[in-house]
Amino acid sequence: MNKEFSAETRQKNIKNLSDQVFDLLIIGGGINGAGIARDAASRGLTVALVEMNDFASGTSSRSSKLIHGGLRYLENLDFHLVFEALSERAKLFEIAPHLVHPLRFLVPLYKTGRVGPFKMGLGMWLYDVLALFDTPKMHCYYSSQEAIQRVPVLKPTLLNGAFEYSDAYMDDDRLVIETLRSANEAGAVAVNYVSAKQPLVNDQGELTGFECVDLMSDSKFNVKARHIVSTVGPWTDQIGNKVYSDWKPIMRPSKGVHLTFSKEDFQIPCAVVMAAEQRIVFAIPRNEMVIVGTTDTDFKEDPSSIKTERKDVEYLLNVINDYFPGVQVTEEKIISSYSGVRPLVDDGAASEGKTSREHTIKTDKKRHFTYVAGGKYTTYRLIAEQAVDSILEDFSFEFRSKLTVSETIVPLNPLATKEGIFEMYRRAESLAQEYGFSKSAIERFIQRHGAEALVLLKISQNIKEENEDLRVWLCELEHALNTTMCMSLKDFYLRRTPLLLSHRDYGLNYFSPLFKHYCEREGSQSLSYEQAFADLKRHIQYEMGWRTKGSVQNL
Repeated sequence: MNKEFSAETRQKNIKNLSDQVFDLLIIGGGINGAGIARDAASRGLTVALVEMNDFASGTSSRSSKLIHGGLRYLENLDFHLVFEALSERAKLFEIAPHLVHPLRFLVPLYKTGRVGPFKMGLGMWLYDVLALFDTPKMHCYYSSQEAIQRVPVLKPTLLNGAFEYSDAYMDDDRLVIETLRSANEAGAVAVNYVSAKQPLVNDQGELTGFECVDLMSDSKFNVKARHIVSTVGPWTDQIGNKVYSDWKPIMRPSKGVHLTFSKEDFQIPCAVVMAAEQRIVFAIPRNEMVIVGTTDTDFKEDPSSIKTERKDVEYLLNVINDYFPGVQVTEEKIISSYSGVRPLVDDGAASEGKTSREHTIKTDKKRHFTYVAGGKYTTYRLIAEQAVDSILEDFSFEFRSKLTVSETIVPLNPLATKEGIFEMYRRAESLAQEYGFSKSAIERFIQRHGAEALVLLKISQNIKEENEDLRVWLCELEHALNTTMCMSLKDFYLRRTPLLLSHRDYGLNYFSPLFKHYCEREGSQSLSYEQAFADLKRHIQYEMGWRTKGSVQNL
């Protein structure tokens, strides 16, 4: 990518926001907002996007970090949703191979379970059929003995065989950032830490923009646009109330909590699907850790107040120890936790687990306003395409005729293609020798960045640090400051790297040298070490306040 996407970019973009009338103003910098920005900009629209916090700071960085068709949705007969998701999964393998990685999932069947081998087998065949057999690997069946050989820590009692199928894991926060980088390349003007406060309305009652506030400087300015789109997830009703005096709530937010463990403490060779109280809980091995989740309970409070509670942790521990009694998972083995709010649209279902994951797009041509709510992470590209199609109905035929077609089925990052990644892995040994890293560190760079890993390796030549892990994170920080509009070390820890979720000390051992590099790079001492550390620590203490042992209050 040629364009910088940094703090300096943010300053230029804030000036640009008030200097012109945009075709489209997007409120919300999560995955749907990023997807719409990329799609619209690729067609030739002028696009502005404002996010009140950091990009992906809401639901979009707190998912199960899976790209999947949703096997359990077959039980709700959501065939269309599964088909769409599997089709989009195939596209994401192509456009984001450095962020979306194939993974095998094991579904153990127990004699006490609701679903037997025959019914599950039909579901597996249907899953592969709906994918049009475009899957990394077809499903297979294991006998009870074979299932235990595959996952030795699995509970053998009453085991009635198992099925294994393919889906994918991903880096959710970085998928948002890469999508925004692509939108930035296409001309979109995106900024974080800018809040859309009040709508601008003309004498005819039409929206013409929003009054915005730069939360880093407290300066106010107006962003004017021909059409406004809300992609704020669980905050949809709040924006609706600002735009309409008679807005009726449409959201049914659901709370989802995840726990993380070290791969040494939780040794599984593939993901495992666990059935629990009509919910599905995944145990997902990744390079850095094992993620277990999620819960699924109604959440009626302010989405900003979401946090993991003791009852959430106990629920997940009980599920884990039921399926993996030999692992003996205790609170002490939990590295970290995170919680998020699913922005489900209320469809009147009896429970949050039965509420549809379908998305809603509503365009009001009289107000020049669209809202997008609900949907699955996996289908974000399709949701964006459909949203822009709907928005363009509010524009004249003459205007639409000048636009190009959507160009989102191309790699998010031209330096991260399947071919480029393959070539980089082929060179891993020689790159390790050339740049003074271990081969495993080189492969880590490649998996996260594709051929853009070369940019980080060139950065490493200016970093004098003997500790390889720290050197890796210093390279990641420099790259994040240049290319992801990372505005603080808190942003870096929470949404640019897995430091907070994969290290027992939350990565705080690296904080001092990272802070030093941050200050040298940004040329600013406006924030003291104590302030920056306290900011990150507050988040950890708030999210991890459920701990009863090894209290985080003493960090």
